[in-house]
Order: sequence, then structure tokens, then C-alpha cells
Amino acid sequence: MKQFTTILRFELENYFKNKIFLGITLILVALIAGIMFFPRLSAGFGKGAEPVGKDQPVMLVMPAEGMDADAVRAAFAEAFPGYQVQTGEQDADGMRTRITSGQAECAFVLESLTSYTYYVNNLSMQDSKTSRADEAMQKLYRMDAMMESGISAETAGQILAVGIEHRTESLGKDQGENFFYTYLMIVALYMVIILYGQMVATNVAAEKSSRAMELLITSAEPVSMMFGKVMASCLAGLLQLAVIFGSACLCFNLNRAYFEDGSIISSVFDMPLSLLVYMLVFFILGFLIYAFLFGAIGSTASKVEDINTSSMPLTLLLVAAFMVVMFSMTGGSVDNPAMLVFSYLPFTSPIAMFARIAMSTVPFYETALSIAVLVVSVFGIGVVAAKIYRVGVLLYGTPPRITSILKAIRRA
Repeated sequence: MKQFTTILRFELENYFKNKIFLGITLILVALIAGIMFFPRLSAGFGKGAEPVGKDQPVMLVMPAEGMDADAVRAAFAEAFPGYQVQTGEQDADGMRTRITSGQAECAFVLESLTSYTYYVNNLSMQDSKTSRADEAMQKLYRMDAMMESGISAETAGQILAVGIEHRTESLGKDQGENFFYTYLMIVALYMVIILYGQMVATNVAAEKSSRAMELLITSAEPVSMMFGKVMASCLAGLLQLAVIFGSACLCFNLNRAYFEDGSIISSVFDMPLSLLVYMLVFFILGFLIYAFLFGAIGSTASKVEDINTSSMPLTLLLVAAFMVVMFSMTGGSVDNPAMLVFSYLPFTSPIAMFARIAMSTVPFYETALSIAVLVVSVFGIGVVAAKIYRVGVLLYGTPPRITSILKAIRRA
């Protein structure tokens, strides 16, 4: 235990003295603070300016001959409440000039009640104006058809404007509400595993190449050394994330009034406490498994330059798990067969099971089983990694084969 404590303290001091580690932390904290205070600063600089909505973007709507311009304007104004809708006759060149010069954002030229042409300068990927215009045109067409059938304009308008009330009661999880912080946690876990896993492997390989490991391995138990290094990287990563997300939470609460309820940022900071606990459990266990594996890989590398090649299979495994979870989340089905299998594999369950817990209803026994598998795997992989570490640090030259490592482990 004394050896473990000594190694843990030594490795933690190295992390906290690392200028890159401290620099990344400070840069991320400053960046998040700037994002959180941006609405407040914008509101401060905007004092005295004209109220929002006075300068609404202009939308041109040119009805075909014989159409009721007032009815067309009313329909499009209802469909686009944030725009200043202008109707009237205008030549095509003048209309294009107003759009390209920025005087108008877009234009709809109606050929009939069932056909129109949409003009815009730069078509955005998120532009959905045509779908809203389709609804406005359908309303105009139906009203015209009703009037031709003898129904008055007032009655037709009442029929088309009838409102439908509905209520939604979710008996399980709201995937849309939980998507953003689930996505954030999975991305954070992926990045931290890659970053700190590579750091553990690089540190082990650097110590091995300097021949310092030959002295250390004779004065300390391999299990103590491996667990000390991995736990130090885990604590450093958790502390870094606590500082980053803690500062983000503090800045958000200071500026909560400047964020709309239900926005993406608000939903992230309104994460339920139970889900936060699950996040920490799966985060720590998943990180430990991969950190042990990266440490073992680092001990088998003869040079620091060999780390990327040696760790490629492990990285690809993590990438595969990440992609399956992302596709399942965006596809709206986190309980598909692949996710069910991945929920119990120790290399994939930290992100797969957490995604299912956050975005679906998972029985408690399944969650407990997944966590139990992870806990057993952490200790089992840790012990095996320590044996590989003991054998690998004394092997120099070409990278050892898996068969030779396994034979050495049996003798260890």
C-alpha cells in the first residue's frame, strides 16, 4: 500500500507540473466562461439599440394575376411571423437585385395556388421555408375551393383555422430532452480515454526507453506501479473535468437569466442527479479499463514512436463502440440488438449502457449486471496489465509477440 501511495503521489505531481496539462485546462475554462458570458455581454452592448423585431427581415411574395394579394399576404405572414411580408408586382430583375443586395432575404413568386418558385441568395442546409410556404399555399387553395363551393370566406377561414389541442405524457424517458448531455458525456469519455490513455502509454514507454524502469521494477511491485500510474491519470482527468465543468456550471448559473428555458445549454445543466451519478460510475470504470490496457501496451513498446502503432487495435475498438452508440442515438433506437450486446461487454458498456439509461427505460438488474461486469473487469484487466507491465518493461528491441508475452505472464 505504501508503494502504491508513493507512486500515486509522484505521478500526480508530474501531471500538475505539466505545463500542457495546466494550459489546456485554463484555455478550456476561459473558453467556456466566454461562451457563458457572451449573452450577458451582448445584452450589455446592445443597450440603447432598437428593440428586437423592429428591423424584421423582408420577404417578397408576388401573387399570380387574379390572386387576392391581401389573402396571400395574410397567409404568408401567419406562416412566417418573424418576417416583414411584402406583396405586389415587381419585375424579376428588381426582385433578384433586392435579394442579392440584402434588401430582402428571399422571395416567393406564385404561378398558381399549387405552384411557386422560391428565390434566395445563399441556400442554407437548414432552410425550411419551402415546407412552411407549402402549408400556406395549401391553406389558400382550400379556402379558394371552399369559396367556389358556396362557403363564405368567413366560414372557410374558421374551418381552416380550427386549433387542435394535444398533450404528450411520456411514461419513460424523453430522448430529445436527454440527447444533448448524453452526447456530451460520451464525447467527453471518448476524448479523455484517448488523451489520458495515450499519456499513460507514453509515460511508460518513456520510462522504459530511459532504462529507469529496470531499477523501479526491482524496488516496487508491478501491481502497485501499474495501479498507481493508472489511478493517478484517472484522478488527474477527473480533477481536470471537475474544474472545467464546475466552472461551466458556475458561469451558467451566473448567467441563467440570459438563456432560454429548454435551450440546448439549459438542458445540459438541468441533468437529473441520478443520471449524473450513473455518468460518474460508468465514466470512472470505463476510463480505468482502457487506461490499464494502454499502460500494458506502453510497456511492450520499445520506443515512444511505436505507441500509436501498438495501440491502434484498442483505439479502433473504442471508435467502433463510439460510432455504434452515435448511430443508435441519432436513429432514435438505443435498444437495438447491437446496443444490447455492447451494454455487457466491458470495452463498450461504459458508453452503450449509459446511453440506454439516459435515453430509454432500462431495468435495474440490467444496469447492476453491467456495472458488476465492469468492476470485475477492471480488477481482472488491472492484474493482467500489471503482469504484462512486469514482463514488457524488461523486453527491448523489436516489439514482443503476443504469444511470447502470454508465456512470460504464465511464468510471472
